[in-house]
Amino acid sequence: MTEFASIDHYVPHADTMCLLDRVVDAGEDWLHAELTIEPGHLFLDSAGPGSGVGAWVGIEYMAQAVAAWAGVQARARGEAPKIGFLLGSRRYACARAKFALGETLRIEVRREFAADNGMSQFDCLIRIGEDVVATAQLTVFGPEDPQAFIQSKTS
Repeated sequence: MTEFASIDHYVPHADTMCLLDRVVDAGEDWLHAELTIEPGHLFLDSAGPGSGVGAWVGIEYMAQAVAAWAGVQARARGEAPKIGFLLGSRRYACARAKFALGETLRIEVRREFAADNGMSQFDCLIRIGEDVVATAQLTVFGPEDPQAFIQSKTS
């Protein structure tokens, strides 16, 4: 198993916007990452009984795991990670309303399709222990030059 650098080496998200804790393993078309729901988590709802993070944040966990995969690939080529864009999700299903404080989530992403224009589709899942608790397909876009792409859309 490869030892990976800290998560901020692979994702362009700053400070508390980076929701993942670590890359666990990765290959040419896949990545496994983990995070533990801890006090201070950006989306932690600690009001009332059963503190946790709403299940809807699972899509962002998946998207950041895709970003980490892209960052691992970029670092292997000697490049810095670049920003990308989540275009949409299909069939997000989660077996729970929230991820509980103290739980460790394993996010697994696998690239199923890649187009020449920078669009890709990933099958994603979240495990807690051996149980799959959430699944989705994400469509993402990684332009060659993200800043030029943003400028062309805002000019």
